[in-house]
Amino acid sequence: MEKDPRKRAADLLHLRGQGLSKGDPVALPLVSSSMFHLPGDPDAAASYGRVDNPTWQALEHSLAVLEDAPCVAFPSGMAAISAALFATLTAGQTLLIPSDGYYVTRLLSTRFLSQLGVRVIQRPTLGFAEGGFDGIDVVFIESPSNPGLDLCDIAAIAAMVRAEGGITIVDNTTMTPFGQRPLALGADLVVSSDTKAPGGHSDVLMGHVATRDAALLEAVLDWRKISGAIPSAQAAWLLHRGLETLEVRFDRMCQSAQTIAQTLEGHKAVQAIRYPGLASDPAHDLAKRQMLRFGFLIGLTLADKDQAEAFITASRYLRPATSFGGVHSSAERRIRWGDDVAEGFVRLSVGCEPVDPLLDDLLSSLDNLA
Repeated sequence: MEKDPRKRAADLLHLRGQGLSKGDPVALPLVSSSMFHLPGDPDAAASYGRVDNPTWQALEHSLAVLEDAPCVAFPSGMAAISAALFATLTAGQTLLIPSDGYYVTRLLSTRFLSQLGVRVIQRPTLGFAEGGFDGIDVVFIESPSNPGLDLCDIAAIAAMVRAEGGITIVDNTTMTPFGQRPLALGADLVVSSDTKAPGGHSDVLMGHVATRDAALLEAVLDWRKISGAIPSAQAAWLLHRGLETLEVRFDRMCQSAQTIAQTLEGHKAVQAIRYPGLASDPAHDLAKRQMLRFGFLIGLTLADKDQAEAFITASRYLRPATSFGGVHSSAERRIRWGDDVAEGFVRLSVGCEPVDPLLDDLLSSLDNLA
């Protein structure tokens, strides 16, 4: 049975403290050594900075509490995605990816994996199960999709993929373990860009892979060790610190996003809005079944490019930026990266500002568009 998220958050905050001896620092030390004292045979002791680091291990311990599964830390979300794909695919196999998901995952698959003999096929998130999964070796799911916020049924798809002998990977970046738990829904691996909400302060690039499958875990660990896709100790330390406030920040962000989405839904300048927490959203019923929270991302469609840019620019409490999940609310026009969205589509990431001044600011900016 899944643990209460509040209990998981409390366990995380006191995870390090439970093992401390008198005089030990409560805060995690930052260990940046590339060498370790290693006389005689290695005997599983720390050996070299590309393989071992105490700060990574403490971070991975915390991530494992959140995911309820062993975790491997990486220097970015794309490093984590790369590890999951390269650890599970070989030449001649077939990979299914979302056509409307994060565009860099598509670039990795179509520009590099395909050159190594992997057949790559794409389907939109809304029709992801159409055609079945016979002959597909690895299925990569992103739900909600980024940036369109469409959903697919993770549990149903994972069950169908497993029945065909395939592996399911879920990118859970938009939701975090406090908003959605893909492993509990049947996924084999979870990947996440911890650069976003887990780090939370827009000052670190990190990612992780989680899995309960021992063979897959070993393959991912081998990929990190051999490829050298390792996080810095400083980045691991920053993410560890960020995780301790993730539950509080995520709660504020989700609550604020719900309030903002409900208010903006009827605004005359908003042609369309996507937020799984809205009763009118086409994904609402599925979101209630498979998500613990509705998240902090909102999709707004305004009239055109100029109105989208004017909205972002005039908002005092929005940072125009291409990432999301930070304490500062941010927004961007996603078509500029080639996503298949309208010219006036804005991905709005709700931060940790008090909701009333943030909402007033957004409304003021939208009112000026009319």
